[in-house]
Amino acid sequence: MSRRSAIRRTLAGAVVTALALAVAACGGGDDAATSAAQPDALNPSADLKTQKLTVSNWDAYMPEDLPAKFEQKFGSRVTVTKHATNEEVMAKLTAGGDSGIDVAFVSGPFAQALAEQGLTEPIHPELIPNLSNLYPEASQLAYDPGNKFSVPYTWGTTGLCYRSDLTGYDPDSWNDLLTPKPELAKKITMLQTDRWLMLPAQKALGYSANTKNADEMAKVKEKLLAAKPGLLAFDDTTFYERLVSGEAALVEAWDGWCNYGITDNAKIKFTVPKEGSDLFVDTMVILKTSKNKEAAHAFINYVLDPEIHTWTVENILYKVPNKAAMEKLDPALAKKYPNLAITPAELMQQETLVDLGEAATDYSRIVTEVAAS
Repeated sequence: MSRRSAIRRTLAGAVVTALALAVAACGGGDDAATSAAQPDALNPSADLKTQKLTVSNWDAYMPEDLPAKFEQKFGSRVTVTKHATNEEVMAKLTAGGDSGIDVAFVSGPFAQALAEQGLTEPIHPELIPNLSNLYPEASQLAYDPGNKFSVPYTWGTTGLCYRSDLTGYDPDSWNDLLTPKPELAKKITMLQTDRWLMLPAQKALGYSANTKNADEMAKVKEKLLAAKPGLLAFDDTTFYERLVSGEAALVEAWDGWCNYGITDNAKIKFTVPKEGSDLFVDTMVILKTSKNKEAAHAFINYVLDPEIHTWTVENILYKVPNKAAMEKLDPALAKKYPNLAITPAELMQQETLVDLGEAATDYSRIVTEVAAS
């Protein structure tokens, strides 16, 4: 996503609650791969000129000319619809009936939730030969081991984005956010989205980023409440701008978004705290209701072409799980934005976010209570 476009990770608590209840009502199980509907028999020789695709994606999250290039190459027309959040597109996909969407870009836990409801078409690897461009680690993601129902598009982690000229040192712990030095009071921001507001306290306490344990959740809430008086703000959208201007000295940030700050101020740095962090993934899924599944597979395969996927890194400043694409990058890019050089092995040391099911309502409740305190 471009740095100026609307925040794509914002989670509306009420919508999360509704989605969690919808998954439960549909009998979502623990193993999405086995819960997903059986694959349709697809024709590898299908005439793609007879198929038309509707793709739902975040604004500016793929090359603007990609649909036209795909149509020129394969003869299949692509219409792109835009969603601002995971929840917005999930509301369409889970409303019942045919949403009219063939391919949707959603984050990993949401892909998992869709699969648990039988709403995704299992991936046919034989129709996506460019899967071979992916790192081996890309098939080891906890929400979808083996890429049974989703194909990863971008991945990254969350950490500390800071200016050492303002902090006076290099922070290395989530406690630098939660119990900061007195001189950093009101110079710190934390993300306000449910999963990421909880993350620093979860990791500082040694808990899982996917915990559903009530006692652990209570302690996480307690630690967040204690941290709030020292914060400048909970901020998902302007935190890197506050860092650039000097209003903030230390912020919780997604790695790619920290890069947006580095673009404007080379003094900004990013680090993953010593307690560990998350591994988040944005994916591509094919809807079970799609009547254009061969073209949908061809579209995903096209996106995984290194000539196409490299654009994502160069323009959005997020890492992609595509080895062939990452190897095509100008080394100067990783020199300017060091977190682009985080390796797949290093990412896999972090904890992959998975669907919380009904526990998502507990996260939303705690976040609401912390924000309102």
